[in-house]
Amino acid sequence: MTGHGTAGAKEIIMRAAYRDITPAGALAARGKARLIDVRETTELAADGFIEGSEHVPLGRVAEAARRWNADDELVIVCRSGARSAAAASALCAMGFHRVSNMAGGMLAYKAAGLPIHRA
Repeated sequence: MTGHGTAGAKEIIMRAAYRDITPAGALAARGKARLIDVRETTELAADGFIEGSEHVPLGRVAEAARRWNADDELVIVCRSGARSAAAASALCAMGFHRVSNMAGGMLAYKAAGLPIHRA
């Protein structure tokens, strides 16, 4: 049978992909999901953060993720959505199944007038 069987067939690997979530959706997920803020400490101090979020700088996400449950719901946050998208993609590659990227980051969150916590 041509085109069937395994001889010469390419293996297709399916990976879970992250999804984008709105800032309002991220705020609503608080308490149900882990909100992981991947910005640097100076950014959190200057710009504030979502109350209840966990601060894990981007460079430490892979290390910290080893202590997390792969089935936990994760919402990843940064300033504009770019670093959080990179972290979300890396987490999916590590086997996390329920990963969301807050689209537009804290810039969009602030623009939506949502509450910002300051330490």
